[in-house]
Amino acid sequence: MTGHLHGVGLGPGDPELITLKAARLIEAADVVVFHAARHGRSIARSIAAAHLRDGQIEEPLIYPVTTEDTGDYRAVMEGFYDRCAERLAAHLDAGRDVVVLAEGDPFFYGSYMHLHKRLAARYPTEVVPGVTSVSGASAELGRPLVERDEVLTVLPGTLAPERLAERLTATDSAAVLKLGRTFGRVRDALEEAGRLDDAWYVERATTAGQRMLPLKDVDPGTVPYFSVAVLPSRVHEQTRRALPEKPREPKGEVVVVGLGPAGREWLTPQAQDALAAADDLIGYGPYLDRVPANARQTRYPSGNTVEADRAEHALALAEQGRRVAVVSSGDPGVFAMAAAVLEAAADERWRDVPVRVLPGLTAAQAVASRVGAPLGHDYCVVSLSDRLKPWKVIAGRLAAAATADLVVAIYNPASRTRTTQVAEARDILLKHRRPGTPVVIGRDVGGPAEDVKVVRLADLDPADVDMRTLLIVGSSQTKAVGGRVFTPRRYPG
Repeated sequence: MTGHLHGVGLGPGDPELITLKAARLIEAADVVVFHAARHGRSIARSIAAAHLRDGQIEEPLIYPVTTEDTGDYRAVMEGFYDRCAERLAAHLDAGRDVVVLAEGDPFFYGSYMHLHKRLAARYPTEVVPGVTSVSGASAELGRPLVERDEVLTVLPGTLAPERLAERLTATDSAAVLKLGRTFGRVRDALEEAGRLDDAWYVERATTAGQRMLPLKDVDPGTVPYFSVAVLPSRVHEQTRRALPEKPREPKGEVVVVGLGPAGREWLTPQAQDALAAADDLIGYGPYLDRVPANARQTRYPSGNTVEADRAEHALALAEQGRRVAVVSSGDPGVFAMAAAVLEAAADERWRDVPVRVLPGLTAAQAVASRVGAPLGHDYCVVSLSDRLKPWKVIAGRLAAAATADLVVAIYNPASRTRTTQVAEARDILLKHRRPGTPVVIGRDVGGPAEDVKVVRLADLDPADVDMRTLLIVGSSQTKAVGGRVFTPRRYPG
């Protein structure tokens, strides 16, 4: 079995720009190959040095010539790559994995590609991309290459001056590589194209020897091969200059956000966007804890019974220009903060504060989904909490819903201080429903302590119910079959 050939991009020079995959392959290789000039020093090896290990075979490929001024340059180089390929083939035939180090990207004017064309059809081969010198130069300049519909042209400095000038005239942005001895004619081509004043020069980008300055100020006698001429995005510069000197003051607003019943996977993209854009987050402490912390934002957690205070606080912050997200579990319009905020916002003093409500998946929907479709026909939603309405009203509504034969989703069925309502609600419903009516008991759906079960109405035990529980009581038509619960869409006449 033969070894594998890997062409590995190292990036433009900074060892920290080597990708994790490239580092892993270099460290694991049996044979590490790198190109070098006749003095024997290799830039590629120096970049990868921290990932080399004892016991690896190193194969330096020494260029016979390094400039294209040699009369038979092409023939000399083709023969060189033929010989190098056979050296690597000997390792691969012996089952050794070979990594060829390549500055920048292996397929971007890289020497590796000449080995690739000779060996890739014969051996298992993988190419690992690297950060190009063009990307490195752009990043170090802090100037984008292209924006919107601009066209980027990459050119070798070895082109004839008239062809360079023609290409530079026709493009929006450009990068010219292979400078060194070609720098003078590249400079002339930029001047002929009317782009010299826009051009930047970057030498040995991302390394300790990096040099950057306007290209027109560069002494041609100081330019090495590892340098690049860059014409950055003109659109970016134009739009940057058009920006106002002082950013506009943001207009404050309150967004009431439904988090859904549990984790991030239950959160809508719209809600995620509102949470990310907010300056301030307000809500019941355990619900705020479900939103990842962001040091840019201020969080205001509070208790479970101060909805009106939360609403006033949110409106006051928004009036000051703050973007405020008020969070609710489930859907904010179902026994949650949307009504509290809108009720407060109806006061004349908050008339100029915008308020938006973003829906969330409700607890009733989440619990129903775990067993099937108990809400498949008409249903109603009732809260058993008597903190904001008397129990007499709740009992009357339960009786009315039972009389109407509606499926009933029951929120807030019990708490530490409310321990009798579940039994009372069960008894009211049993006056109108058969004892075997399916009841879904869903607790912490979507959370780590999720528990869902189906019982008969007559067997509903208050001990199984707490504040984190939602109940769904079926109608006369609701069926429990094989662990699934559903209410048929049709109702008998």
